[in-house]
Amino acid sequence: RPITEHDPTAHAEIVALRHAATLLGNYRLPECELFVTLEPCAMCAMALMHARFKRVVFGASDPKTGAAGSVVDLFAVPRLNHHTQLEGGVLADECAKVLRDFFAERREQYRRRRGAAESASDEEPIPAGEAVEVDLPPPPKP
Repeated sequence: RPITEHDPTAHAEIVALRHAATLLGNYRLPECELFVTLEPCAMCAMALMHARFKRVVFGASDPKTGAAGSVVDLFAVPRLNHHTQLEGGVLADECAKVLRDFFAERREQYRRRRGAAESASDEEPIPAGEAVEVDLPPPPKP
């Protein structure tokens, strides 16, 4: 979602948090629990703690951006005013497979779209998620 919606905050945890807050009519969600396939990143971990989630359960660890023990453990910082219960590694192998299969399918979809775009146009399409320099004229002076 972050790429397709052009929203760097559209991680699954944030989308679920926003939905729950809207349904329950409160940004504090102290009785809510979240179950996710991948260890939350720092942004998601802090948002979940700010919303005062009761518990977070995740499957696969994220060695690149995991904020529940893989890279850093924000859930264990004693100075914070709320402490969300954390359980990791639940069905870790199964979750890792779900994630691998999902991203393999996404890459295959990208390859198919890229092939169709190349046959329809001589221009190289910009892959989602890649940085692109844009040459724009300078803004008008006030």
